[in-house]
Amino acid sequence: VHRLRSVDNLFVVVQEFKDYQFKENKEDALKDLEDLVKKLPWTDPLKVWELNNSLKKKKTKRKKHNLQSTASKEKLNDGGEEEGTDQKDARNREDCAQNAAGAEPAGSQDTEKTQGEASQNGEEEEDNEHSDAKAELQAGSGSETKAGEGEKGEGEAKVLKFRVTCNRAGDKHSFTSNEAARDFGGAVQEHFQWKADMTNFDVEVLLNIHNNEVVVGIALTEESLHRRNITHFGPTTLRSTLAYGMLRLCDPQPTDIIVDPMCGTGAIPIEGATEWPSCYHIAGDNNPQAVKRTANNICSLLKKNESKESGTSLGVPLDIMQWDICNLPLRTGSVDIIVTDMPFGKRIGSKKKNWDLYPACLMEMGRICTPGTGRAVLLTQDKKCFAK
Repeated sequence: VHRLRSVDNLFVVVQEFKDYQFKENKEDALKDLEDLVKKLPWTDPLKVWELNNSLKKKKTKRKKHNLQSTASKEKLNDGGEEEGTDQKDARNREDCAQNAAGAEPAGSQDTEKTQGEASQNGEEEEDNEHSDAKAELQAGSGSETKAGEGEKGEGEAKVLKFRVTCNRAGDKHSFTSNEAARDFGGAVQEHFQWKADMTNFDVEVLLNIHNNEVVVGIALTEESLHRRNITHFGPTTLRSTLAYGMLRLCDPQPTDIIVDPMCGTGAIPIEGATEWPSCYHIAGDNNPQAVKRTANNICSLLKKNESKESGTSLGVPLDIMQWDICNLPLRTGSVDIIVTDMPFGKRIGSKKKNWDLYPACLMEMGRICTPGTGRAVLLTQDKKCFAK
């Protein structure tokens, strides 16, 4: 599961409620959430969490690239950030349904594997998870669970530290995500006798509330997996998980030539070269700074590959050059696939410039694509201009 490429975060579901009835009154609603803690089937999910940790311990010696893979599982949808949490939940729910029910060991094993790798990332991942937390609904009354059995895995019986993160969406709730996390966290603390710690926690309990749907889970990744291949970031670096989703939509076949004419820091071509090494990837940008960042990202990727393969670097099927998007140095009909994240006119450029840029670059992309089979996946938020 940790090797899934379009997922940002992984967690194991403790229990989900499809149609949870919240009380009108804030105090009552929060009291219900507190009471819920005692009724949840914590045992199996905690075993999964523990297994994930024991796997991560064994693997820490391994190169960091596994860490990255962890990240991928969490977001199977390539949707936007906020909706991300939800869909991913749905996806995980399916995966962990048996697990949550505590019925099917088979199901839980997968999840467990996931975890193992996931947690691998250890602290570096932690910071990220916060920044990454979907929407502003990050609350932390981190409450951790203390799994008696779990501890031994840690080497000595110590009190686990935890925090609760609540992601809430919907306008009918009488409480905020902070209040929910605080009260739910307090109950978790009483139930397990864990210690709350917002930063150095062992267990992160997730409380996801979406209208009347409530999912309680335990996080398996400390940091989002979307930063896996990129070390030099620009102002608009695309998440690796989204880059993967865009490439997958193109269904690349061996020997295809894939071009990203506005590559920025190279997130798309680097993801492409890593996952589809039998295609040939060309990245270009008109900004020398962007070209430099992409080149640096490619170098760090080569270094990473080198250490794995006993000192010999295999190289990646990827070239980078500086060019003018409206006048590409490529032959007509020579490119199979174009995948690019177009300037939205928000952080870079302007919407006004897009009115000249879009028609010119779309004509140019049309020219270089192979007739009949050429395809493009373009990402933009400036829909009006793009449609026109």
